[in-house]
Amino acid sequence: MQALLTQTGAAFWTAFTGLIWPALAFALIAFIARGGEAFRIARTALPQVRTNLFLFAFDIAVVTPLLLMALTFTGGLMQQAGLRLFSADHWSALPVWLVAILAVFAGDFIGYWRHRLEHTRFLWPAHAIHHSDDAMTWTTGLRFHPFNRLTTALIDTSFLALLGFPIWALMLNNLVRHFYGLFIHMDLPWTYGPLARLFISPATHRWHHIREADGAGVNFATVFSVFDQAFRTYCLPGPCGVPLGVRDEIGRGALAQLAWPFRVLWRWAMRRRSLPSGVQGTAD
Repeated sequence: MQALLTQTGAAFWTAFTGLIWPALAFALIAFIARGGEAFRIARTALPQVRTNLFLFAFDIAVVTPLLLMALTFTGGLMQQAGLRLFSADHWSALPVWLVAILAVFAGDFIGYWRHRLEHTRFLWPAHAIHHSDDAMTWTTGLRFHPFNRLTTALIDTSFLALLGFPIWALMLNNLVRHFYGLFIHMDLPWTYGPLARLFISPATHRWHHIREADGAGVNFATVFSVFDQAFRTYCLPGPCGVPLGVRDEIGRGALAQLAWPFRVLWRWAMRRRSLPSGVQGTAD
């Protein structure tokens, strides 16, 4: 028990201290972009930030150990079955810089389609937690339901492993897309101008979080906007100033957020029970 507490404490320390430098960098960027207004925006967002950090702490304490076991099990099965589209030799024959770019590009392509899957009927209740932040800050990138975290990591990691990328390239992909994902959740009006046709900007991703986009939405990629353009989900009319969040009454506290998918599941089950025999219903 003592060893478990020690490991958990170490995990908390590593996770939260790892946010210090990004937090300082994002605060500096916000101040440069908005001046003193950045402090007012930060104060307004404090209740949401507390919820985001609580869910992040819950993730470290509960979800991460389960996720590591699930990834180890999945990786073992893939290795036993020999599931690899490319071998390590294929990637070692290429320049390191090219492998790095391809890993992030492939990771974003996989993430694009996984993200679209999260906006479908069955996965949306868990993913809606991420969208329920109506005062979006970089900490919104830490706001995920455990179910959402599990599906994200298992889908992304499994498909990248299927491509046979070396471990260092997988880690690089995770780092780049994680920290860039935090950045694009910042409250910034930046559109990137012509570069928006290549990269996702904070303004681009903000349009993904608008309140009227529940279960549908646009701009699903994290780094490269080319995927949204290719599959007709790209939208950037300019800086986003419309209300954010979701229409459902999920609840603002972290416990209400954690309970929401179970409440939706219970609602679906009760609705099906109330239908006459042989009648199929459609859940909202």
